[in-house]
Amino acid sequence: MPTRFVHYWQQLRESLWFLPGLLLLASFGLAYGLVEFDAHTSWQGEKRFPLLFGTGADGARGMLAAIAGSMLTVATLAFSLTLSTISQVSSQYSPRVLRNFMRDRVNQFVMGYFVGVFAYCLIVLGTIRGTDEVKFVPSTAVLTGLILALGGVAALIFFIHHIAESLQTGTIVQHIFHETTKAIADLFPDQLGEPIDDPKKAEAALQYADEQTGWHPVPTNKSGYLQLINTDGLLNWAISNRVVLRVEKEMGAFVGEGTVLFSVRSGMERPDPMEADWPDSLMEYISIGRHRNVEQDVAFGIQQLVDIALKALSPGINDTTTAIMAIDYLGAICEHLAQREFPARLRSDGQHLRVLVRSADFADYIRLAFDLPRINARGNHAVLRRLLRALALVNEAVCSEDSKPVLREQADLLVQYADQTLATDYEKQQVHSLYAILMKTWA
Repeated sequence: MPTRFVHYWQQLRESLWFLPGLLLLASFGLAYGLVEFDAHTSWQGEKRFPLLFGTGADGARGMLAAIAGSMLTVATLAFSLTLSTISQVSSQYSPRVLRNFMRDRVNQFVMGYFVGVFAYCLIVLGTIRGTDEVKFVPSTAVLTGLILALGGVAALIFFIHHIAESLQTGTIVQHIFHETTKAIADLFPDQLGEPIDDPKKAEAALQYADEQTGWHPVPTNKSGYLQLINTDGLLNWAISNRVVLRVEKEMGAFVGEGTVLFSVRSGMERPDPMEADWPDSLMEYISIGRHRNVEQDVAFGIQQLVDIALKALSPGINDTTTAIMAIDYLGAICEHLAQREFPARLRSDGQHLRVLVRSADFADYIRLAFDLPRINARGNHAVLRRLLRALALVNEAVCSEDSKPVLREQADLLVQYADQTLATDYEKQQVHSLYAILMKTWA
């Protein structure tokens, strides 16, 4: 699928209007279909089941009008609750988690359901005729409207429960955790071609890619965050043009208009700058948007949890429990990273170097997850101890000895910061005791 279509699809998924719009169109189709069914069949449900279908023209109008009015009122209530939730989450946790509420399927479905029932009742209401010359009451459509109204009661109860559940800290951080671990399973650039396993070929390819001459810069034509790279398309483009691509920015980086995002090299010859189609066609394989997303950007998932921890540790909120919960999930995410073999930056088509990407390594993710929470945990020995426990959890899962020095570095920094910021010897002793226990398990 072309990258621009993927980008548009992501925008639709994150909008509050797309799913409600589909349900509104579905209500039009349902109303039209049931009215046509009542008009062109010999069903006569009002004679077979008079208690269910025998409402009459005036009764049908009154019932549909009442349902339409109540559904519009409830839709307004649902919209108000959603806006209130978004405002509270933004102020209490982090503005970065608003995207999760915008793309919440339950919120979108409930609002679309109420608006759809409202439109359905209006359409059916307009087809009822009660004069002596023309008498038509779409009994099946009217009964369906009553059933949809009863379903709206259940939807409202479920929606209120869902909003209350969504505001809980555990729900928010767990959603971020699952979204981030899903991205870790397909860690960028793992799906981009094949790694160069031969050490000599890898060293030669790295020297070739690090040379400063012979590269032709390809600037971007818009500003925003690098959200997505079409790995298959980018590799095929490099193969078909017989060039080597160097991605100059990491996933999630902000680029301005005119920023060099790619450098292209073909042997020692510079590509012809007069061929205006090749830079434009290269830009078709990336997506630049207003904000970051987690699909190929694991760091953004970590950053959301860090933001929640920092907000909780701020003097205005001072919520140690929320900070500890965010740190626990940060440790769990880093545990997944510790078990993961990081993909090589040099990517080939199986024979030749084709793409060199910039990507974070294990140490970068660990520092992102622990540096700011440690600094903002000033004087809070409970949070400092929890950070040590999170490091211990990650250390138990490490699959490479090369990854352990950064964990030891973070542990040493935590102890040093505890000595500098904790007020009493008791608090310092608590941190040192846990550090000593952990050092024995790390030895």
